[in-house]
Amino acid sequence: MKKTFLSIALSILFLTPCSAQEVVMNTALTSQEQLIAAVSAAAARGNYAALKTALTRGLDAGIPVNTFKEILVQLYAYVGFPASLNALDTLRTLVDERGNKDETGKEPSPPPAGKSIDFGAKNQTVLTGREVKGPLFEFAPAIDEYLKAHLFGDIFARDNISWKTREIATIAMLAQLPHAAPQLKSHIAIGKHNGLTDSQAEEILKIASERDESDFEKQNVFGKGAPNTAYAQYFIGNSYLNPLTNPQETALHISNVTFEPGTRNNWHVHRARSGGGQILICTAGEGWYQEAGKPAVSLKPGMVITIPANVKHWHGAKANSWFSHLALEIPGEGTGNEWLEPVSDEEYAKL
Repeated sequence: MKKTFLSIALSILFLTPCSAQEVVMNTALTSQEQLIAAVSAAAARGNYAALKTALTRGLDAGIPVNTFKEILVQLYAYVGFPASLNALDTLRTLVDERGNKDETGKEPSPPPAGKSIDFGAKNQTVLTGREVKGPLFEFAPAIDEYLKAHLFGDIFARDNISWKTREIATIAMLAQLPHAAPQLKSHIAIGKHNGLTDSQAEEILKIASERDESDFEKQNVFGKGAPNTAYAQYFIGNSYLNPLTNPQETALHISNVTFEPGTRNNWHVHRARSGGGQILICTAGEGWYQEAGKPAVSLKPGMVITIPANVKHWHGAKANSWFSHLALEIPGEGTGNEWLEPVSDEEYAKL
């Protein structure tokens, strides 16, 4: 079974040792911290509809505008200027729509005296609990200077939000970038050094993994189609069907099948005397595929599942994600579907 990026991140989390100061009771994030993680994740993946929703909830919960400004400015250091600029404009527009009535919040104090690289190096050492150096920074000293002077100096010296808050945001941002696993591991450790517990770091990663329908629609290039009423009796939850080929014109039947979060079809078998079976090409969201007697396989876009004829199986969406796949019916003799029992809630919950 392939691991998801979230499962890798969670395994990284619990390989990170804790210092003595971190031996504290594991508690959940506060409601405001949860919203900060949600805002940071949505901004990092460029889902501005989800970002606006999360910002609205955050402002309603009393999070100051300047807190969100700081987080969305910091976004550029990890995801880039375009993401930061677009996210900030989403915030600006929302604040205008709300009549500029939200709490503004604190402004940062003047920066410390001296050069950014000097107080940035000190900040970096305090944040990480050690002096940061190594062959990479010897190989490219410019990046070491930019990190110390700008990220840990100019940005982290701004004191109107805490370092813990900045790390909650950073972890949620980096969790959107599958190529940033080493940096995610480092910032989980930095977050724990600055007050996060194991359970809080895990909660940030879970929030960062959540996807709504607007995330999914960006991926679902083949279209959701109409409600799959003809086969609704064989599904738990709602599904949609978009036929891509005309059965009157070709023997190869291809449809895009879309599942709402938590939706799955019953156990079933594609019967055939010869040939037959089905091919699934995963196109959007995340799902599950399982053959009888075997572990479930985690499905992500780009994966291809070949289902032999006469093999009992089921497939569907994960609990927190929409899911879509192309279904290609393999021609054969004596083909037909045999629908069996539903996948129980107990079976599904174990995944």
